[in-house]
Amino acid sequence: MPEAGDVLRIDARASVQFGGAPPLILRVISVSEKPTYDGWAWITGYVLNARGEAVEKRELFVQPEGLQLIPAKTATRSPRRRLV
Repeated sequence: MPEAGDVLRIDARASVQFGGAPPLILRVISVSEKPTYDGWAWITGYVLNARGEAVEKRELFVQPEGLQLIPAKTATRSPRRRLV
């Protein structure tokens, strides 16, 4: 089951509603606990564009087994400047 902060690739493996379209890249903000059909879940998140920017909030009904977790990129830190 995905968790808040996960970034997922969502395509037809998660639901037929995504078949025939480019996959969505979604940053999860919540997973609903409300009861649903066995093997399905409601997730809410932000659709990300190619630069990783949130462009649309969506609530999706998906099969968690078909979701593809995208590994988080290693954050690089810039050196801190000393204030004198």
